Amino acid sequence: MDRKEKSKANTDNREFAVIAYCFIGLFLCIMGYFAYFEIVKSEDFINNSYNTRQEAFAETVVRGKILSADKEVLAETQTDAEGNETRVYPYGNLFSHIVGYFTQDHGRAGIEAWANFNLLRSNVFFLEKALDRLSGRKSVGDNVVTTLDCSLQRAAYEALGSYNGAIAVMEPATGKILAMVSKPDFNPNTISQDWEWIVTDENTESVLLNRASQGLYPPGSTFKIVTALEFLRENPGSYQNYVYDCVGSMQKEDSRLSCFAGEVHGSVDLERSFVKSCNTSFANIGLSLDAEHFADTCESLLFNSALPVEKLETTKSSFVLNSGSAESEVMETAIGQGRTLVTPLHMLLIASAVANDGVLMKPYVVDFTQTYEGGIVKTYDPSVYGELLSEKEAGILQGYMKAVVEDGTGSRLKGMNYQAYGKTGSAEYGTTKGDSHAWFVGYAHRDGKEDIAVAVIVEEAGVGSTYAVPAAKQIFDLYFGE
Repeated sequence: MDRKEKSKANTDNREFAVIAYCFIGLFLCIMGYFAYFEIVKSEDFINNSYNTRQEAFAETVVRGKILSADKEVLAETQTDAEGNETRVYPYGNLFSHIVGYFTQDHGRAGIEAWANFNLLRSNVFFLEKALDRLSGRKSVGDNVVTTLDCSLQRAAYEALGSYNGAIAVMEPATGKILAMVSKPDFNPNTISQDWEWIVTDENTESVLLNRASQGLYPPGSTFKIVTALEFLRENPGSYQNYVYDCVGSMQKEDSRLSCFAGEVHGSVDLERSFVKSCNTSFANIGLSLDAEHFADTCESLLFNSALPVEKLETTKSSFVLNSGSAESEVMETAIGQGRTLVTPLHMLLIASAVANDGVLMKPYVVDFTQTYEGGIVKTYDPSVYGELLSEKEAGILQGYMKAVVEDGTGSRLKGMNYQAYGKTGSAEYGTTKGDSHAWFVGYAHRDGKEDIAVAVIVEEAGVGSTYAVPAAKQIFDLYFGE
């Protein structure tokens, strides 16, 4: 072979090699995407309500169970002699919003919706699955084991009593949601029969709304946690020098603002203002703040943003104060009134971050999935969302929230076998003076046991210290064995 032929052969070989490498690279990219899709995206894709593959799964798999953390059955499929399947909820109304419902006619909600893929997937031994196919039997779907605690769920449910409202309970150190109750509720066992009444215009109670994660309320004095944090940030070296003389009310232009029941608190520093929930002092603090910086702080605390809760349907809280806001709006906003609206879950996350030295863990409610025989399929581990406030800031607020219990509006939690921390609130709503929702947000600690955080709102009940604090106490008492 002469030099010219060798050169042409070498050129052809290089071109062939380039083409081969391109095909190999393309093949690896496709395989990589398939692997990524299978591991990362397939669950979300299959769970999408527009994906008809879900119905195909149901033809060959009996929907798995939903279990509590203590392995109580919260939802299961029962099959009669003719093969007819019925979804059954042994606890009825107790877990209605968080576990949700599954029906052929009206879809699904709650964990039944988020974990649809897991419940319709069967990871039984492949030979068993093959025998099921050959015999025409359905395979048994995987179980979803939640972080929910039956005892705490019942305590929260009973603590609300006949009132509408919501209670949510979480471990600050892990993000595990231990309980979530919303009232009014519904019975998922009869959701199909009750559907027409539930969605009728005559039903104004919105029973399908999960008030814990989707209900928007004025935060009342629980928002003073946020206002106090902003004051700390703007006055890091001088906040301890703050002094205000409360005479029970204050007037700015055409706006008059009073402390609860016109109470006169006298000379108060920042901690005393927080402990006694002095409205006029916090309104005075609000007028001293930089509105734009205040808005930035609220944004960093997840206002006007989607909450970092895996799959749970949530509503964004709102904060609308800016440099052009009127003094009256600034005063109202500083005490948790005005146009600020929050969900109980959002306030729970803020309290949890304070309890966890400023770090917010991502909340989650599915702990792991398993086969019907108990073999682990997938686990969901705790993960950090981020630092909402510094450890120093959290420490200062922890001290204030402890003082609320020791010498303030949360005194019903004093003297227990645990140390409670919190902030009460009475959030006015509507146009009638004095109508208010009762709030409590906080947490409790005892050595040797995980802390738990609680958010309570009791609609139209009145004073937080009278109605919301006792509800939180029932939960803390049960958890810590008081």
